[in-house]
Amino acid sequence: MVFSSTLFLFYFLPLFLLVYHVVPKSLKNWVIFFFSILFYTWGAPVFVFILLGTSFLDFLLVRTIHQSTEARKKRILLIISLTINLGLLAYFKYSNFFVGNANALLEGFGLKEVTWTKVIMPIGISFFTFESITYTVDVYRGKHAPLKSLKDYLLYLLAFPKLIAGPIVRFQEIADEVIERKENIDEKLIGFYRFSIGLAKKVLIANVMAEQAKVIFDSDFHQLSASTAWIGILAYTMQIYFDFSGYSDMAIGLGKIMGFHFPENFNSPYSSKSITEFWRRWHMTLGNFMRDYLYIPLGGNRVSSKTRLYFNLALVFILSGFWHGAYWNFIVWGAFHGTFLILDRIFLVKLLNRLGSVLSIGITFVIVMMGWVIFKIEGDMGKVGLYFERLFDFSWDATFITLPNFWPLLIVAAFFSFLPALRVGKKMQDFVYNRNTYSLSVNGLFLLATIMLFIFSASSVISSGFNPFIYFRF
Repeated sequence: MVFSSTLFLFYFLPLFLLVYHVVPKSLKNWVIFFFSILFYTWGAPVFVFILLGTSFLDFLLVRTIHQSTEARKKRILLIISLTINLGLLAYFKYSNFFVGNANALLEGFGLKEVTWTKVIMPIGISFFTFESITYTVDVYRGKHAPLKSLKDYLLYLLAFPKLIAGPIVRFQEIADEVIERKENIDEKLIGFYRFSIGLAKKVLIANVMAEQAKVIFDSDFHQLSASTAWIGILAYTMQIYFDFSGYSDMAIGLGKIMGFHFPENFNSPYSSKSITEFWRRWHMTLGNFMRDYLYIPLGGNRVSSKTRLYFNLALVFILSGFWHGAYWNFIVWGAFHGTFLILDRIFLVKLLNRLGSVLSIGITFVIVMMGWVIFKIEGDMGKVGLYFERLFDFSWDATFITLPNFWPLLIVAAFFSFLPALRVGKKMQDFVYNRNTYSLSVNGLFLLATIMLFIFSASSVISSGFNPFIYFRF
């Protein structure tokens, strides 16, 4: 079940909101928990028992960590908990990858391949695993006491707004709100407003970009002209941003309706002036997780040599790429970004600063697009290379196929992507996103605009059967 579906918008969500606002305060967490289980079970009825079982075991381990006074025992329990969580992720997400590569190696030596039944990956396991890790590590580090109730712990892990596409919410960020949170009508209206913006991003922009990208990336790359190849990657570049940021907006909005304050996940990344800045603005909760739970423990910026610093950066981004998917192209994509982060440290940021804002934003955007070529084409690095050949063929052909709504919506997508680079654009972004109050009497116009945006977006969901979701595999 996805947020931009008729099932969710017209059945699941209205029923949840009705039940949630009818029951007494003491039952609200039970309602979220029940509907979250229903939400996940709808798409993965078998895997929910695996997640519940490992979560129960993790809950007991972390509670023991908190109660223990022996440092050695706490470390052992921490290692056990991390092994369970990372082992679960490794088995379901990466076992096919490792066995497939092992068989390719065995075949190369003329040896018998390993017999293997392919493992199906549970939806959202990457987000689930990372949040389990933050719970264990935050309690181990003494940043917050563990939750007393198993139901509250499962609610933190399985809350449906963030379950399948993030943002990655660290335990310490909402631990207190799981137990006790304040709800008011203004916050709920802000939540509905934010959800509607996210829904519009997804169905009005991302889906159109996705349809255009699909036409081109599903075609024979040998027949692509340079112009068509550039249109394909432009479409995908806008698709992945408006798809993922739209889902994050919807998750944040749903959280606000329930009284939760999930962290922001995007901050106009395409207006960045360097790859370093891009990663401060793109999928910020993943970047913060990798920084605090991997990069800093490796030594971060405090290492004694630049060689070790560059190694840390490369390792973190290779692992970040591998987190996105069990194919070589994701590893290469992570290494690609890690390389540019190292180059930023050596000389690139200084060079881009000298070139000025317009050129630095343009160059960074092109670098990001080149990365999306690697990211988009799964499982075949030969096709990645061929697509790059098409991009830089320079035998420009003005004949290319575009869908009817592509150009107008590409202009809209580019406008909203780059507008925050201007001072007036930043003010407009703050005005739209940083709504501290949403009183009916003061902001009735915003409420009306939100309702109209929701109706228009919902109508698009009903009328279109094309509704891809990039982050299902995570």
